[in-house]
Amino acid sequence: MKSNIKKLIESGKTALGIEFGSTRIKAVLVDENNTPIASGAHDWENRYENGIWTYSLEDIWTGVRHCYQEMAVDVKNKYGVALTTVGAIGFSAMMHGYMVFDKDGKLLVPFRTWRNNNAAPAAEKLTELFNYHIPARWSVAHLYQAILNGEEHVKDIVFQTTLEGYVHWMLTGRKVIGIGEASGMFPIDVKTKKYNPVMLKKFDDLIADKHLPYKIEDILPEILVAGEEAGRLTEAGAKLLDPSGNLKAGIPFCPPEGDAGTGMVATNSVKKRTGNVSAGTSVFAMIVLEKELSKAYPEIDLVTTPVGDLVGMVHCNNCTSDINGWVDLFGDFAKLIGVNISKAELFNTLYFESENGDKDCGGLLAYNYVSNEHITKVEEGRPMFVRTSESKFTLANLFRTHLFSALGALKVGCDIMLKEEGVKLDAITGHGGLFKTERVGQSYLAAAINAPVTVMKTAGEGGAWGIAILANYVVTKEAGESLEDYLENKVFAGQEGVTLAPDPEDVAGFEAFAKRYVAGLPIVRKAVECMK
Repeated sequence: MKSNIKKLIESGKTALGIEFGSTRIKAVLVDENNTPIASGAHDWENRYENGIWTYSLEDIWTGVRHCYQEMAVDVKNKYGVALTTVGAIGFSAMMHGYMVFDKDGKLLVPFRTWRNNNAAPAAEKLTELFNYHIPARWSVAHLYQAILNGEEHVKDIVFQTTLEGYVHWMLTGRKVIGIGEASGMFPIDVKTKKYNPVMLKKFDDLIADKHLPYKIEDILPEILVAGEEAGRLTEAGAKLLDPSGNLKAGIPFCPPEGDAGTGMVATNSVKKRTGNVSAGTSVFAMIVLEKELSKAYPEIDLVTTPVGDLVGMVHCNNCTSDINGWVDLFGDFAKLIGVNISKAELFNTLYFESENGDKDCGGLLAYNYVSNEHITKVEEGRPMFVRTSESKFTLANLFRTHLFSALGALKVGCDIMLKEEGVKLDAITGHGGLFKTERVGQSYLAAAINAPVTVMKTAGEGGAWGIAILANYVVTKEAGESLEDYLENKVFAGQEGVTLAPDPEDVAGFEAFAKRYVAGLPIVRKAVECMK
């Protein structure tokens, strides 16, 4: 087996994916069947400087080189061969943000990450102008906010891109971006797979009085879709990524994509009427739409798959943090009475006990808002647990309530698509910490959205694996083979997974809880006002 993999590595029949997450840069090397064969990682943290969340260029290059080196060392240790080439490379990163460069390729202001909310006023104005929801983290919102602020640098912008677009440019010389990430820079026309021309003109008209020396389309990267070659590793790029000099130039790249797109690939959720839910500290759902929504909704971001199909995204800031706090509380009690129980056993015990609760949680109510929640218009975090004197206050109901609450805001957003807009959803894939305990979180998500939920073993491989698959797709796809067929036949065929259909009684119970949850929102808003 090892000798076979060694031959694949030496002959370049591999693909490399590298993803910049918020706290970790991860590299995954896969074989021609998209099976991971080596990996590397580098931990990093954003800095808060001058009121901005950022990473320096030095952070970026130190991190990606160390990550690549760790992966190359893993190859050497496992297979006894120095890595000199791969079949294809892809880069991915956390969504959007703001990186702008002048005519000499110099970064004009420190990288502003997705985490910055300072572009909210611009986002609001653009949403109104376009009649299309523009979140504050999108690149166009950051640009317009800089223009509104009268920032000196805006007149010198020649190129605007995102983190993975920047790294790709440095390694290949190509100013391109994958369509999924492009859709978070500026709205896309899904028919043409280009930036929306009507909105481009509206933006240019909006800033005409500023007399800037460019139109917005001039400074945005070229859009490419999955499967297109997006350039090749240059000599300078090879030295930049691997200063040891082992890595050879000429390797093809796939279009750089955002973490939303690579998450869709890693969960086999690029087909229309499918989607995925990532549930950890925060939670988001992405559903691939058959047609455009009837109007703009502040609760729904519109992005695309890596091939340019429209996706409705509901992103909530809070999911499991409050549950973790309650589990820790019960852990403290266990220690107090001399019971030694592991964290995993504690989670499993409490999650499984929740299944014994009333279907509607017995009249209990909780809000898991450790931080603000824009979906439900709550401006600051105020975790709360509320009951009436008639509520059935049992341990099972308590934990069922907290698990339902973890999906409460998500259900509010998803209901807009599924109920108000009539979006059809055949299947959804769940991944993240909420699903670690077998069956429980999975069955509650199925109840919340009234659709089958699948949890796959490979979902934990993450976005670095997703971008490695997209890199492999460029060089191993058959003529005319769509991404969804490639994933179905070449990546996920025979993969282990468990699918749970929604239980009608659980669905009815979650609906009853959701009505109570929405009706009680003034309570948590009042808490923000009263508890300072």
